[in-house]
Amino acid sequence: MKSLVCSCAVALLALSGAASAATAAEAAKARIDMPHARTIALHTYPGKIVKEELEKERGGSGLRYSFDVSGSKGTREIGVDAVTGKVLENADESQDND
Repeated sequence: MKSLVCSCAVALLALSGAASAATAAEAAKARIDMPHARTIALHTYPGKIVKEELEKERGGSGLRYSFDVSGSKGTREIGVDAVTGKVLENADESQDND
């Protein structure tokens, strides 16, 4: 399962091009896989995921899944810790300068 998560993370990172993208070695540290993190994000803010990535960012374990979720009240960025599954961010996407 970890090799599948790592493979998915590597493919996702190659597409994202984010400066703070996690490396394959860091992605292997994730205890929460992308499908589980998606479920957590959509439970937090129901809608459609329009962007997702695994990234390094301060807070929590330092490794998080970031989802842009388009819902009935606009688009929100939901950050899910890749180690604990805790929601670290739930913010209006229009406030984000990334």
